[in-house]
Amino acid sequence: MGDGRWRTAGSALMRVVVVWAVSTLTMLALAGILPDFQLQSNDGDSITKVAFAAAWGAGAFGLLSALVWPVLVRALLIVPALVLGMLVFFLNGSLLLVALWLIPDGRGVANPETAVVVAAVMSAVASATSTALAVRDDNAYRRRLSRLADRRRRRTGADSGRSGPPGTVFIQLDGVGHDVLARAADSGLMPTVAKWLADEGSHRLTPWRTDWSSQTGASQLGILHGSNHDVPAFRWYEKETGDVMVSSRPASAIELQRRAIARTREGGLLTLDGASRGNLFSGGADQLALVLSMAARRGKGRRSRAGYFAYFSDPANAVRTALSFVAEVCREIGQSTRARIRKDTPRIKRGGLYPFIRAFATVIERDVVVAAVIGDMFAGRTAVYADLVAYDEVAHHSGPNSRDAEKVLARLDRSLALIVKVAEHTPRTYRFVLLSDHGQSPGETFAGAYGLTLKDLVRAGCGLPVPRRAQRTHSGSEARDAVRIALHRRPVEEGEAEHRAKPSDPVVLASGNLGLISFPDIEGRASREQLDRSRPALLGTLANHLGIGFLLVRSEQNGSVVLGRGGTEVPVSELKDGEGPLAPFGPGAAAAVRRTDTFPHVADIMVNSMHDEATGCVHAFEEQIGSHGGLGGEQSRPFLLWPTDLSAPVADGTELVGAEQVHEVLRRWLRECSGPQNPLAPPGAVGGADAAGGTVQEAG
Repeated sequence: MGDGRWRTAGSALMRVVVVWAVSTLTMLALAGILPDFQLQSNDGDSITKVAFAAAWGAGAFGLLSALVWPVLVRALLIVPALVLGMLVFFLNGSLLLVALWLIPDGRGVANPETAVVVAAVMSAVASATSTALAVRDDNAYRRRLSRLADRRRRRTGADSGRSGPPGTVFIQLDGVGHDVLARAADSGLMPTVAKWLADEGSHRLTPWRTDWSSQTGASQLGILHGSNHDVPAFRWYEKETGDVMVSSRPASAIELQRRAIARTREGGLLTLDGASRGNLFSGGADQLALVLSMAARRGKGRRSRAGYFAYFSDPANAVRTALSFVAEVCREIGQSTRARIRKDTPRIKRGGLYPFIRAFATVIERDVVVAAVIGDMFAGRTAVYADLVAYDEVAHHSGPNSRDAEKVLARLDRSLALIVKVAEHTPRTYRFVLLSDHGQSPGETFAGAYGLTLKDLVRAGCGLPVPRRAQRTHSGSEARDAVRIALHRRPVEEGEAEHRAKPSDPVVLASGNLGLISFPDIEGRASREQLDRSRPALLGTLANHLGIGFLLVRSEQNGSVVLGRGGTEVPVSELKDGEGPLAPFGPGAAAAVRRTDTFPHVADIMVNSMHDEATGCVHAFEEQIGSHGGLGGEQSRPFLLWPTDLSAPVADGTELVGAEQVHEVLRRWLRECSGPQNPLAPPGAVGGADAAGGTVQEAG
């Protein structure tokens, strides 16, 4: 054992010497390249003295990075993650200036701007060298993780063993459909997932079915907080306030979270020693990182500590992320250029700020969230829920089955592999549950297929002015003709002409292939009869359009009805899967429409695009060739991947339906992992503490 310790110490010393030597050579090279950076006196020095100055400066910078940097970062954790990420470069440059000041005889000189560049290059080179040496030493990485775990246990006083109940890490791969994940595993694109699913593997895979609103706002609110009631879409109009709710706005997200908590009277899935990373909602967790609903919150416990520190405590992390960010921007520009040259279809514009938005989602968000999850596991937290949005962002613009999106899946699998590797050294064992909030359905945009947007079609059907480009389309001219015919044939009632002459502009919102139309001048939910009187051509124009599958509208005579082509009208109470306008949308469509019809903020007209059963294609009402938000295709079929030592989500022959039911499954698994929570309501209680120890969680 003594010989082993000496070999370990000698190996560690050798790595330090090699990193120091490489850093010294890097500093010498930079001094020769950059005019505002020098390592010699103004009178000139010998090569020996310059090399000595470089070695001294590199050593001082390395020591400052190892000793001072972690303390500095910990003191700055009160600032947001992205601000801290930008500060890293300036702080790193400041450490380099201090290191140069420590060189004897004042030989090290650099202006502040150059110091930032030199520090970034030095950190990147040192990190790359350490990584290369660790690759040669199979146990180096494991030993480092073990030391971090031991240090954490000593600081917290935790037991050095791993005999306690296991923790649970829920990782959401945003937008990845069940079939997409299965193909990626079968093809070897995601080897970590494939290993879990191998014959007699450790995990099992099943699809689940979303609500009508197949998007992150509704699904994640239901998964984390147990209720997505009255969330009809990603964005919708609320008449009583005149506000447009958008799930991706902090103010809307915190209001949705408040409503869900008020409805369930429980804090959420993560209220018992939980962490929420990269999500729209907190799930009741105390530890947060990049959580939208808490973006404006301040105060103790409202920001991630361990996660940010784990990432930024090494300045090389920020350097690597910055380089990866630039590489991702260049990758997107190259991929979109090739798509234009090949004239790929369908295709949308991918210029402007999009390359930077993509790079944020696929690099910065991924790196910070993964680091936060690793920090949570070293802290031994009971439950962690993290959302990785990279695939969803790329699939919107490149297509869910594109080569661009497949490459993102491969990189996400590497992140999963890292998290799993880290779990071997954490103070408690962890079970990993992989899931998605929705899938994505491909297809050309509505505007691309028909030359006008849904808003243009609605305005044309209302007899309102539309852009010239829309007037010249076949759909636009048909809508205008329908208005003329309807107005010509129907007698004008007293007091109606003025109302028709100046109708209020409709509010038309899109959530993927789901459209929502509201009329502010009609109090409450508009009825079909009201719309036929004030806008006689509108419903027929929409229902008979080739790009639209069906409409949902309230009728004064028959209750809510679904309208389809050729004058088809089916009361919501009589809807059946596989029949009428819902026939192309598969099982569960009728129940999903009926549920949404009960929401207080359902739009006056709910519009779902067509769905081609043969190809799975839909038409997004937004600029997306991979979309989700309504019914039709893979968007409504996400996945759940769980360890085999946990109970099955539902009984054999039963389908897992809706985000709220997924929430109940995850809560049950937390009980199975961590043991029963006290006090508990009797088995089968609804809305009580039995849902996962709600009484205990509130105290946490």
